[in-house]
Amino acid sequence: MVQYIGTAATARRRRRRPSSVGRADESPLLARLDWTLLLASAALVAYGLWAIGGITRHVVPGDPNYYLSRQFVFVAVGLLAMIAAIAIDPEWYRRSMRGVYVLMLGTLAIVLLAGSVSRHSRRWIDVSFFRFQPSEFGKLMLVVFLAAFLADRLDRIEDFRTPLTAVALAVPPILLVFAQPDLGSALVYVAALGACLFVSGSRWSLLGLLAGVGLFLAVAVLWLLPAAGIQVLHPYQKNRLTGFLSPSSDPRGDTYNINQALIAVGSGGVNGRGTTQSTQTNLNYLPESQTDFAFAAFAEQRGFLGVSGLLLLYLLVVWRGLKIVTVARDGFSAIVAAGVVFAFVFQIFVNVGMTIGLAPVTGITLPFVSVGGSSLIASMAMIGLLQGIHARGRQRRA
Repeated sequence: MVQYIGTAATARRRRRRPSSVGRADESPLLARLDWTLLLASAALVAYGLWAIGGITRHVVPGDPNYYLSRQFVFVAVGLLAMIAAIAIDPEWYRRSMRGVYVLMLGTLAIVLLAGSVSRHSRRWIDVSFFRFQPSEFGKLMLVVFLAAFLADRLDRIEDFRTPLTAVALAVPPILLVFAQPDLGSALVYVAALGACLFVSGSRWSLLGLLAGVGLFLAVAVLWLLPAAGIQVLHPYQKNRLTGFLSPSSDPRGDTYNINQALIAVGSGGVNGRGTTQSTQTNLNYLPESQTDFAFAAFAEQRGFLGVSGLLLLYLLVVWRGLKIVTVARDGFSAIVAAGVVFAFVFQIFVNVGMTIGLAPVTGITLPFVSVGGSSLIASMAMIGLLQGIHARGRQRRA
């Protein structure tokens, strides 16, 4: 398990090449970035703009570039967030862990108290022309807080009390997101929690116990509590889960979304139908084609080759992110990198999975592709956070 990223082999390399220390320590921050990750992220941003330009061309009559022009603005803001995340030493987040936790809980609570409602959910705070979704940024803040909490107690990580306390601290933000209701993001929070516990070195027995408790809670929410007359999920959420188990049961009702998504993905074929012939997307048969079902709309327009390029870029980002885990300068940085990368992978899996019948429809965005400022800015901030860890990790190894 990762408790401190530093090895004897690294120490031997340092002793063999003493002259490289000065050069590495004095090298500018820009030279210590992971340029493969940076280029892959830039390609993802460009890919997302290309996808949005085609998907939203017919959404607003008379203004085919409405969503695309707004997305360019969000790219500019996201670039500033990424630069800021690179410039700030991760140690600052560690020292500010309490403030991060309070800010996360505060913004999530404000959503429930004064957030705007859209399509059964209260997830957003309207700020002028920008609709801010705190749960997107909460993923990063939760990982940073958990990493700081666990890293300060790595010498006691095998004691059940430390990881269980971390779980207890993660429950309030998870419940606040679940109450919006935003089941998809709540699951991403749970996935990030699991990754932080795993990388910090928690006992396998405890991880198994927590997995068992999670499974029991899922069974209770889906079957035991409803049988006792206690409904935890909203009716539309139950219908989505039922539709996942039996997608052909009600193609004009509860399973309409998943059936239209499957038709869109299948009709794209190898090369796609282009932006003009994509009837599922252009004629609004596919719901939420620019957000939740952006992958299905993109698959219809660009086909297997188009989505393969997108998934390969995702894979490249994940590979570089995992590599950063191995070169982080300390346990805190390693846990942060692992947490954000795993949350990123889980979000992609759920979004893509729900469009092809491998996961229930949960209303979760596809990073870099779905229309929305919060998702894009948070994704670019994640890249900046990874770059900041990588740059300072290389400095430490040298």
